[in-house]
Amino acid sequence: MSWISGPLVAFDLETTGTDVETDRIVTAAVVRLDPDGAVAEERTWLLDPGVAIPEQASAIHGISTEHARTHGVPAVSAVEEIARAVADGLRSGTPLVVMNARYDLSLLDRECRRHGVESISERLGDAPSPVIDPLVIDKHVDKYRKGKRALYALCAHYGVSLDDAHDAKADAVAAARVVRRMAERHRPVGAMPLADLHDLQVRAAAEQSVSLQAYLRRTADPAAVVEPAWPLIPRSR
Repeated sequence: MSWISGPLVAFDLETTGTDVETDRIVTAAVVRLDPDGAVAEERTWLLDPGVAIPEQASAIHGISTEHARTHGVPAVSAVEEIARAVADGLRSGTPLVVMNARYDLSLLDRECRRHGVESISERLGDAPSPVIDPLVIDKHVDKYRKGKRALYALCAHYGVSLDDAHDAKADAVAAARVVRRMAERHRPVGAMPLADLHDLQVRAAAEQSVSLQAYLRRTADPAAVVEPAWPLIPRSR
C-alpha cells in the first residue's frame, strides 16, 4: 500500500526570523490528516518567545511582541509539548510533512537545547524519520520549472487551497495536501517506500544545496555557504 493512502502528520512553525541558531518560535502547529485530506487532529501553540519579535517577522505572520507577551504561553513549556507531539507522530510510524524541514526541525532542535528540553532526536534515539518535504521533492521531480517554490507557489501549481498563508495550522495542512497531489502527479514518489523516499530527499537536498551554493558564489557572494544537511542541521559545538 502506498503511503499516500494513509494518514499524514504535518508540522509548521512561525518564528522571529530565519536563523535557526538564534531565532525563536512564535506559533506552531502539529496536525494529523486523514487519507482524504481532512484534518483529524490538531494542536496549535502561541508562545511568548522571550525576545522582541522584529517588525519584519510580525508583518509576515501577524503576531506582535505585545500580543505574544500577553497571550502566549512560556516558551519552555510549549517547546516541550511541541517536541513531544512531533516525536509521538514519528514514533507511530506516520510520515511527518514539513515544508523546508531543514529550517523548522533545526530551529525546534535549537529551542530544545536552549530550554533544556529533550530534542526529537533524543526522544527517538535517531534523527527524525520519515520526513516528507514538499520543497525538496518538488525541486527534485521538476528541477527546471521556473518560478518560486514557496508554499503559496506550490499550492497554486498543484491546485491546493491556501486561505491563510503564514498561519502555522493553515501552512501545515496545505503542505500535507500538496505532498499528496505531488505524489499523485509524480507516481514514482507515491510508490516509493517511506525509508527510500526519506533517503532520496537526503541526497536531493544535498545536491540542491551544492547547486545553489555554486550559483550564489558565481553571481552574488564568492564566500556563500548553503547548508547541505537535511532534515536536520547538525548542532555546532
